[in-house]
Amino acid sequence: MKIKVGVFFGGQSVEHEVSIISGIQAYYALDTEKYEPIPIYISKKNEMYVGSEVGKIESYRNIDELLKNSQRFILVNEGNQVKLIRYPFKKFGSNELGTIDVAFPVVHGTNVEDGTLQGYLRTLCIPYAGCDVTASALGMDKYAMKTVLKDNGIPVLDCRLADIKRYHGAPSKVIEEIEAGFSYPVIVKPVNLGSSVGIKIARDREGLEAALDYAFEFAEKVLVERAITSLKEVNCSVLGDYEEAEASECEEPVNSDEILSYEDKYMSGGKGGKTAGAKSGGSKGGMSGLKRKLPAEIAPETREKIRSLAVRTFQALNCSGVSRIDFMIDMESGEIFVNEINTIPGSLSFYLWEATGMPYAELLDRMVKLALKRERERGEITYSFDTNLLAGVTLGQGAKGSKA
Repeated sequence: MKIKVGVFFGGQSVEHEVSIISGIQAYYALDTEKYEPIPIYISKKNEMYVGSEVGKIESYRNIDELLKNSQRFILVNEGNQVKLIRYPFKKFGSNELGTIDVAFPVVHGTNVEDGTLQGYLRTLCIPYAGCDVTASALGMDKYAMKTVLKDNGIPVLDCRLADIKRYHGAPSKVIEEIEAGFSYPVIVKPVNLGSSVGIKIARDREGLEAALDYAFEFAEKVLVERAITSLKEVNCSVLGDYEEAEASECEEPVNSDEILSYEDKYMSGGKGGKTAGAKSGGSKGGMSGLKRKLPAEIAPETREKIRSLAVRTFQALNCSGVSRIDFMIDMESGEIFVNEINTIPGSLSFYLWEATGMPYAELLDRMVKLALKRERERGEITYSFDTNLLAGVTLGQGAKGSKA
């Protein structure tokens, strides 16, 4: 019997549209000899839908029409099965639309990739592919990620955290503190977003104020760090878990400006740049449409150092499934820094694995197997135990404590 895999994409995130592309590519690439893939669209209101049009990229040209022709549902764990239950309920007849055995989140950004969706799936007791709640949250919070990596001896740039309320209350003081810690130029970025959303370089105080104002449009907290003026960016993906992990080939993205922008990543792929691949899970659309040098033009020893650091980063954050780690090389000093980790990378970085000879279907297959492995391991852990604690407890009306 085939394993039913629910492929989740979309969600209440500024990276909503990118997730749709990545999700539909994964849906088509899953091996249908082993799996029965079910595309599940999460709207910008975080409502879930299924239907015959949900797995077609063309349907998302008119999302209002798509939702009219699709069925909203809720997930219910019943009898050790996770069921898709029609919502609103019908008064007569069955409301069960189907079941799923494994969840496969292909979502990007806050409210979905940051552990929110993973926590929901964990509550439903369903196996899910990719990082768990803690690793997802750490991967999304750039400041927390840097703290963990520093503690594990992994090189990251020093940074300063700024919050929106303090900045609006005393902008000059916040700017002075940043200037005391860093020389210009500096880079300003939202602490919990990807896809280069909200990022600007500041070369002076006026530029810093503009960059902070811009970043605070997307997040309540922002990160400031020195900008490497002679920069080479290199990305590397990692597949595995805490026990065993391996690194992909390295790529060197080619940006049109000082910062690799949203448009560079997702809208510069030429004719196929905005479209999901065909049923083969082809290489058009999403991050796969980005201009890049693959493999990266770096020395063999640099390549191996980056691949080693990628695995160390992945395991230090206790990741699972596939992640992409983005590195910065200071070409003047030769230093290598981890910039960030993408715990659910665009198009799941399949192009980096194809460069090693691993087809996309095999990559997804291994991710599902890792999800099932983690679920088996969790089954061996005791999460509750029987006690008679409640037998002797009485509470007075409105009492905060107990009377034994």
